[in-house]
Amino acid sequence: MTVRRKRPEELRSHRWLGVKDLRAFGHRSRLLQMGYGREDWQGKPVIGILDTWSDINPCHAHFKLRVEEIKRGIWQAGGFPLELPALSLSEPFVKPTTMLYRNLLAIEAEELIRSHPIDGVVLMGGCDKTTPGLIMGALSANVPAIFFPAGPMLRGNWHGVPLGSGSDSWKYWAELRAGTITEREWQEVEEGIARSFGHCMTMGTASTMTAIAEALGLVLPGGSSIPAPDANHPRLATATGRRIVELVWEDVRPRQIVTPRAVEDAIRVHMAMGGSTNAMIHLIAIARRAGIDLVLDRFDAIAREVPVLANVRPSGKYLMEDFYYAGGILALLKELAPLLDLDHVGVSGRPLRDALEGVKVHLPEVIRPLSDPIAAEACAILKGNLAPHGAVIKPSAAEPRLLRHEGPAIAFEDYDDMAARIDDPALEVTPDHVLVLKNAGPVGGPGMPEWGMLPIPKKLLEKGVRDMVRISDARMSGTSYGACVLHVSPEAAVGGPLALVRTGDRIRLDVPARRLELLVSEDELARRRAAWQPKPLPPRGWERLYLTHVRQAHEGCDFDFLEGTEPMVEPAIH
Repeated sequence: MTVRRKRPEELRSHRWLGVKDLRAFGHRSRLLQMGYGREDWQGKPVIGILDTWSDINPCHAHFKLRVEEIKRGIWQAGGFPLELPALSLSEPFVKPTTMLYRNLLAIEAEELIRSHPIDGVVLMGGCDKTTPGLIMGALSANVPAIFFPAGPMLRGNWHGVPLGSGSDSWKYWAELRAGTITEREWQEVEEGIARSFGHCMTMGTASTMTAIAEALGLVLPGGSSIPAPDANHPRLATATGRRIVELVWEDVRPRQIVTPRAVEDAIRVHMAMGGSTNAMIHLIAIARRAGIDLVLDRFDAIAREVPVLANVRPSGKYLMEDFYYAGGILALLKELAPLLDLDHVGVSGRPLRDALEGVKVHLPEVIRPLSDPIAAEACAILKGNLAPHGAVIKPSAAEPRLLRHEGPAIAFEDYDDMAARIDDPALEVTPDHVLVLKNAGPVGGPGMPEWGMLPIPKKLLEKGVRDMVRISDARMSGTSYGACVLHVSPEAAVGGPLALVRTGDRIRLDVPARRLELLVSEDELARRRAAWQPKPLPPRGWERLYLTHVRQAHEGCDFDFLEGTEPMVEPAIH
């Protein structure tokens, strides 16, 4: 098939740089002011590099180097690179949660593209919300785009034992509170758990979302699983720079790549990876930006069909470095091949079947075949009178005994209430209780923080309890684990049934039946609902805008005015 290539005068940047008028004179003179020569840009695609580096983002600490390596590839292919800094969204440091700002990054990405003379764009991300935020903005702008993943860090180490970021933080924090390790040992874990730049090397949200980006077709084949410090990573950067120039000349746009079938295959990859529950929110938002009406029930249906193949924490044993040595994302896709659209063409310009030719699994204990998975299903979507629009649980990361459970609730009105009471020796709690956290959703948090992995009360930890049923409208870290029911929708802060739960109410969880029920009469719930009052909006600022327009979890938590596929309005140049 012959691909029609654009002519230089058809480039979007031509309106800024190629015409003969006063404004273009000004644009060219300012490029000359910066030391560029006319031969640097004349007749060439201008490639924006949206770089989410910052001094406080350890996941992206290497992006100063990688951006130069991306530029090298752009120059090699005959393009003109321009680095445009974007919101860094450092997951460990931004409070109350980076999720409060994912949509702000999506807006910024779209507007950086729209307002500048950009013909194509490289999206540099990896830290949890940067991947979906950048992709959402790029889909709305719909100029040629390619995603460059930050890559996972090296595995951690403590006393010769591999440590997984996030997962082992929660594990050893519980042991410290239980008194089974010392303060000095806890400090040693702190010093050994994150040994290099790169994002979490467990199957957290970062590794999940970069794998999903590749499954959608937005990453060069195999790129999402390369560890950040590996020499293949800078080579990927340069190859990414070369390829985006060709995507511009071929006029391949992200909405051509992110098709309904590509989205479904991304869900299949998510399930096979045992991926983060956060991915459901992000993928719904991404799909809607591409004009695809993705609903939670589709995740549940695919989860029943696709087992967990990646033996990676928190669902499994190993870490992303091991996953890479086992063959990485391409080896996983090879195992999934009977379930995938092998004719799908992503940013590489070639069908998926070509990328999988000759690929093998090198460590079958890390990447399992469909016939011998590590777990039957990665997630389940629950519904019932406590979650009319759905809630999410990750069965592969919970103790099996808790997947069918009924017990009395201990209700916490918000995070502060929970933090004040959870370790109180006077708290009347048994392993059969159900811990319920309210007002931690998109509106209640605000921003739906990762508070859903409620801590086990200290008095139970000391007795050896390490898991119990926990329910909230919050998210939890993809690196976390436990019988945590998350994303209850509608949330408590907008008057959802979760707001009506009181201590002592009985709650029934039945994961095989996909049910979550509050065992309280409708008459009593009606009385409680009549007495419920919402909290007032903040008086100003981003938080007010966010709370006014954010969708609920089952709708992707995008803004109502950002959804859809209306074409980007080109700016007037006067």
